[in-house]
Amino acid sequence: MANKEHISKRFDADLEEVRTRVLQMGGFVEEQIEHAIEALTDGNEAIIEQVIANDHRVNAMEVSIDEICNQIIARRQPTASDLRMIMTVIKTITDLERIGDEAAKIARMARLIYAADRLHAPRFVEVKHVAKIALDMLHKALDAFARLDLNAAAHIVRQDELVDEEFRAILRQLITFMMEDPRKISTSLEILFVAKAIERIGDHAKNMSEYVVYMVKGKDVRHVTADEIEREVRG
Repeated sequence: MANKEHISKRFDADLEEVRTRVLQMGGFVEEQIEHAIEALTDGNEAIIEQVIANDHRVNAMEVSIDEICNQIIARRQPTASDLRMIMTVIKTITDLERIGDEAAKIARMARLIYAADRLHAPRFVEVKHVAKIALDMLHKALDAFARLDLNAAAHIVRQDELVDEEFRAILRQLITFMMEDPRKISTSLEILFVAKAIERIGDHAKNMSEYVVYMVKGKDVRHVTADEIEREVRG
C-alpha cells in the first residue's frame, strides 16, 4: 500500500512538473511577442536580433517537454483525465512553438523595414492594437490552462473573431495604400506579413483554449462554433 502511495505521489509530481514547464514556456513566448512588437515599433536592432536568436530556446523547450510527456506515458500509462492532461500539454506546446515562430517572423520583418529606412511605415497603430488583443488571448489561454478555467477558454474563442476582423480591416487598408502609391508596396507587404503573423498567434491561442475544454470536459471542440463551445462550457 505504501509503495502504491509513493508511486501515486511521484506521478502527481511528474504531472505538476510538466504543467510548470508549459507555463514557463508560455511566459517566454509571451516575452518573445512583446519584444518583437517593440522592435517593430522602434527598430531596436539589438532586440530584433535577440528575438530571432531566442527562437531556438522556444524549440528546445518544446522538445524537452515532449520528451517528458513521452516518458510519463511509457512509465505511468496514464488513463482518463491524466491522459487528457498529457495530450493537452503535447498539443499546447506545439502551438506555443508555432507562436514563437511567428514572433521571430515579426522580428525579421522589422529588420527588413528598418534596413530599408522606411521609418514611416503605415498601419503600425492598428498592428499594435491587434497584437495587444492576440497577446491578451495568449495570456488568458495560459491562465485558463493553469486554472482549468472553462469560461476564460470560451471568451478567448470570441476574441479570435475580433482578431480576424481587425486583420481583414488592416488588409483592406494596405491594399488601398498599395493602389494609391506603388512606392509603398514593399513596406505594405512587410506590414501585411506582420499582421498575418499576429492573426496566426490569435489562432494558436484559440487552439490552446479549446484544448483546455478537452482536458476538463473530455470533449473535442475544435472546428465547432463559438456558440457551441459556450454551450459545452455551460453544460
